[in-house]
Amino acid sequence: MISLKRIRNNPDEFRAAVSQKGESIDAGRILQLDEEIRKIIQEVESLKAEKNRASDEIGTLRKAGEDADNLMGEMKSLSATIKTRDAALKDSRKELDELLRWVPNFPHPSVPIGADESANVEVRTWGEPPDMDFEPADHLELGRSLGIFDFERSSKISGSGFPLFMGKGATLERALINFMIEHHTGRGYSEIFPPFLASRDAIEATGQLPKLEEDMYLVMEDDLFLIPTAEVPVTNIHRDEILSHDQLPIRYVAYSACFRREAGSYGRETRGLLRVHQFNKVELVKFVEAENSYDELESLTEDAESILQALGIHYRVVSLSSGDLSFAATKCYDLEVWAPGEKRWLEVSSCSIFESFQARRANIRYRNKKGKLEFVHTLNGSGVATPRLMVALLESFQTEEGTVMMPEALQPYTGFSVLK
Repeated sequence: MISLKRIRNNPDEFRAAVSQKGESIDAGRILQLDEEIRKIIQEVESLKAEKNRASDEIGTLRKAGEDADNLMGEMKSLSATIKTRDAALKDSRKELDELLRWVPNFPHPSVPIGADESANVEVRTWGEPPDMDFEPADHLELGRSLGIFDFERSSKISGSGFPLFMGKGATLERALINFMIEHHTGRGYSEIFPPFLASRDAIEATGQLPKLEEDMYLVMEDDLFLIPTAEVPVTNIHRDEILSHDQLPIRYVAYSACFRREAGSYGRETRGLLRVHQFNKVELVKFVEAENSYDELESLTEDAESILQALGIHYRVVSLSSGDLSFAATKCYDLEVWAPGEKRWLEVSSCSIFESFQARRANIRYRNKKGKLEFVHTLNGSGVATPRLMVALLESFQTEEGTVMMPEALQPYTGFSVLK
């Protein structure tokens, strides 16, 4: 959530940020309500002071045995006016609070300005595309020939968009998760195994609600959502807490299944593992002091990159444009791997900073070195998601014979060096 004071003091920045994020927010109404509320508060305080003065005078007159009827009438009139203005204040605050829920985080000045992904900027690349002297198969062809996943049978269980890994495919999926968890704990992250269901308050705290409710799975009887990412439960670990500066930075790594209803409207991207309703992901979450949060974003991105480097997968880092940023993020780097069979880049990680946006919603604060309370800055990044990583791995390390060589770093987790 954006501080109302920041909106009030920087209305031009507010309007520009909303426009850059491509959101439809009635900025004028928010500023109008803020002004109205402050005027009503001043008016009510003045009326209450007048009522107290009248009450004191009534007491004085009664002690003197004098008539106080006129003042009594005045006090009743003041009470009625205060009641009316308090009701107006309550209504205005309710409307303002609802509008503020829809205000996105402001893009950082370093973010490229643009309406969509076409304005994203490539920051760097790592490695080289695989050198193949044959036409590479895509992951669906490889998956079918190797018998490692079965989308036809999975559709009988849950419908389309829910992968079913079989045999060594299941082993490889589990191996990737275990490898990534151990890799990140070795880099200083503490492991968390979170719940896969979250309350409405928890999901609103991280910024998925109210904007993305239609994209989420809801258990209506309990008003609980299947989590879209481990970011939600892990960020809420410290909700309504006050941390000390010497606890920061806090770094968590968590595996979770992730559930999203977004598949079905992306055409070719719905093929196989490219975009699914359920997938596995290892998530990195940080709670840091405001003064060095952007340095923490760079190191978070490097931590996510280190997975791809350890596996030897060609990738690039892209800085997202303002119109491609998530609702809650102020800056984000995407990691995109090269998939030879698909002949394109595939996003496997988003590393984002939210500044105090999530912390304000979740009321997560800390005492700085001077003892002053501040909101922490939160960050998270996929470290990484498995579906498109699996695509790039299968397609990058395939052989002309249709087998897939396992990266050396992964072999202790798979128990085999060749998928055949």
